[in-house]
Amino acid sequence: MTSETANASKITIDMADMPVQLPCDPGSAAQGRARFFNSGNAFNLKLAAVPAAAFREEATAALALEATGFTLCDQSAVIGSPFPATTPLMLARYAAIRPDERLDADFNATGAIWYVMAGAATASTAGEKLSIAAGDVVLTPGGGKVSLEAGSHGAVLWVVTNEPQLAFEGARPDPSLMAPPVHYPAAEIERQLERVVEASTNATTSGIALIFSTKEQEARRNILPSLTLSLNTVPAGEQQRAHRHNSAAVTLILKGEAAYSKVADARCEWSPFATLVTPAGDPHSHHNDGADRAAFLIVQDGGLHYHARTMGFAFMEPLA
Repeated sequence: MTSETANASKITIDMADMPVQLPCDPGSAAQGRARFFNSGNAFNLKLAAVPAAAFREEATAALALEATGFTLCDQSAVIGSPFPATTPLMLARYAAIRPDERLDADFNATGAIWYVMAGAATASTAGEKLSIAAGDVVLTPGGGKVSLEAGSHGAVLWVVTNEPQLAFEGARPDPSLMAPPVHYPAAEIERQLERVVEASTNATTSGIALIFSTKEQEARRNILPSLTLSLNTVPAGEQQRAHRHNSAAVTLILKGEAAYSKVADARCEWSPFATLVTPAGDPHSHHNDGADRAAFLIVQDGGLHYHARTMGFAFMEPLA
């Protein structure tokens, strides 16, 4: 057989079509665990897309206060996650606590962001007791239990954690490294927001929003190392300019009877206390056709992107 014939008989396969390669004749168990891919089948791995979503029934069920417990905003089946997740790195849920009952939480997260939708409760965590009521925001540390005891009218809360982030790495928080709880009362939030509303803006301002931070995260301007929290507003008859960023957003609608969002050109109507998901990178805008200021609370995995210098914020249209 000539060399030309031998070369012609070889089967050529495109790198992108090659299966995972195993080691040949490994000399140990550790060597046998090795796997190999290539520049054709490993780069730009295609994973299930994170869809824009609106969790409405979950909010309605929580507000009905039929039972004490959590209702997850879970998209794990859609995005192929082996653990509950609203987005790949965040999990939102509603907490309903019937009158005079208690609900305990022990999230595998570095912290939990709570918003009191209705009622009042006492939150016990990290050796402190906090009296919380409707409109309050609370940050509780990870690595320990949180007990919520509702008052005589019960309580309904919205909570977001970075549980999927830790589950992805198989990590657990170190309680000794967790920051203490932080309480943002509704009256103080409103006072701070009014100061923001009264301030002027410029061409680079992305909206009219109050950003929540802590003593420990003051330099980073985050609420947790990996998560950011903002109370965004849209004045009556106005809209927030279309923009995009590489962080995913989980949004709780607070106020906006004639408001809606556009995510990747699809219109999403607002409804009270619905949880909306804006996928990372999708162009989006917020619109208020009503007569009153619209308000919505947004948690993003922005802390990770700020740290990695990958936020990628950009306006999609020039300032009018």
